[in-house]
Amino acid sequence: MGGAKAWMFSVVSVNLNGSVLSNKHVCWRWRSSAAQQSKPISWSLVFGLMLFSLGIVSLFTGHVVSDLDWYSRRLVKQKLYFKLDGSNKGPIDIWKSENGKSFYGCSKRSRKFPHAVREQSSNGYLLIAASGGLNQQRTGISDAVVVARVLNATLVVPELDHNSYWKDNSDFVNIFDVNWFISYLVKDVTIVKKVPDKFMRSMEKNPYSMRVPRKSPPEYYLDQVLPILKRRRVLQLTKFDYRLANNIDEELQKLRCRANFHALRFTKPIQELGQKLVLRMREMAIRFIAVHLRFEPDMLAFSGCYFGGGDKERYELAEIRKRWETLPDLDADGERSRGKCPLTPHEVGLMLRALGFANDTYIYVASGEIYGGEETLRPLRDLFPNFYTKEKLANEELKPFLPFSSRLAAIDYIVCDESDVFVTNNNGNMARILAGRR
Repeated sequence: MGGAKAWMFSVVSVNLNGSVLSNKHVCWRWRSSAAQQSKPISWSLVFGLMLFSLGIVSLFTGHVVSDLDWYSRRLVKQKLYFKLDGSNKGPIDIWKSENGKSFYGCSKRSRKFPHAVREQSSNGYLLIAASGGLNQQRTGISDAVVVARVLNATLVVPELDHNSYWKDNSDFVNIFDVNWFISYLVKDVTIVKKVPDKFMRSMEKNPYSMRVPRKSPPEYYLDQVLPILKRRRVLQLTKFDYRLANNIDEELQKLRCRANFHALRFTKPIQELGQKLVLRMREMAIRFIAVHLRFEPDMLAFSGCYFGGGDKERYELAEIRKRWETLPDLDADGERSRGKCPLTPHEVGLMLRALGFANDTYIYVASGEIYGGEETLRPLRDLFPNFYTKEKLANEELKPFLPFSSRLAAIDYIVCDESDVFVTNNNGNMARILAGRR
């Protein structure tokens, strides 16, 4: 059951413009035995069930199933999925959803939400160091905006981690439009690019540095952080990732959304290249799927799962896991049965074909380093020959961005945001942020 849940999660993709894959699309109406006897068997349904069954086998065992394309080519273009209400009015359009119109944004500030305090009247300057990759940093920055509001503090434009696995020395201004960030949130939080030099020179001690527990509620910041901020006037919160609770006041939650989905706009060079790639996909196809593949070696090692690569895979991923001293020993079969393992590229392809997407569908694959390289990607390419990446669509134009993993991730983010359908093989930061954004 856990494996089935993981399969179902990866199907769901929300687009406020109408592209929503809901779990209604992977169900069909059961007929009575009498009806089954009176009607001929649908071979398209048989092949669909065969393909879906093979996918389930692959999902639970971690082994690659051979000759999958043999079945895929035999799937007719007829859609196999019908409504659950018994109306059976015909095939469902897998590119759209009737439920799409039910989703709406909820980030608009209330008239009762007071304006931000000015810099001179604030309780001090809040310095934030956001860690991780691009989307983990986005989460940290959004939380920092809310924390600054809670503390009535002046937020200094956050610093980005340069020492994580991603090894990207980009600063905030290299990825995000800093002036837009400051001006968009001007009514909510006072933000400055740096602590004034005059103020820094007058300080008797260096800024106080501390790390708050993960998922801390606003009350913790008021009780434990605010007194220090008032006393020291400049306070730095380090490794600021997931340091604010999920369940907070509705107006603060709206502010969180304004920061993440509206204030964090990418720089002009990133925006321009991202939009170019979207246009190039549109020139080839009216509609396309964006697939976010997290299948990097460190991510697979962290998951504790097994993906069918034999002793070589087990040894390599075990060696990588040694980087994290605090990681518990995990049972690979147990993790898979609980639905905790990311889908392989092969399994993603199976899922899309079983849903009814034909092999002439255009897909854009957003990914970093893929464990196993082209050999791992080949089954997905075979299932969907119209397979594109940022590297394939923008050869020379991409070169200035190649040394910077976060800027490359930002380009992928733009294309995924603009796609007609967004599919992910994991429940990571980018998947969650894009679901909210769309």
